[in-house]
Amino acid sequence: MTLSPQSTHSEINRQLYESLQQLSPERLKAVADFAAFLASTESEAATQELLSISGLLEQVKLNQLTPKSEYVNWRTVHSDV
Repeated sequence: MTLSPQSTHSEINRQLYESLQQLSPERLKAVADFAAFLASTESEAATQELLSISGLLEQVKLNQLTPKSEYVNWRTVHSDV
């Protein structure tokens, strides 16, 4: 079975699971290593995207220094949320 570009997450997972069941331990390790590589590069790309937002890192650091006593409960600000 070949997946279409419109395949759902669950369809992809099912086909991947079926394919993995047929692999030797050596090939299964290669797939695991490749999946870890893909996850790492995706995570790195997301990190770089966040770091490219001007002033974001400084704002996060500033927010970490804000005493919790100065926080406002979102329920009191937006009671309809």
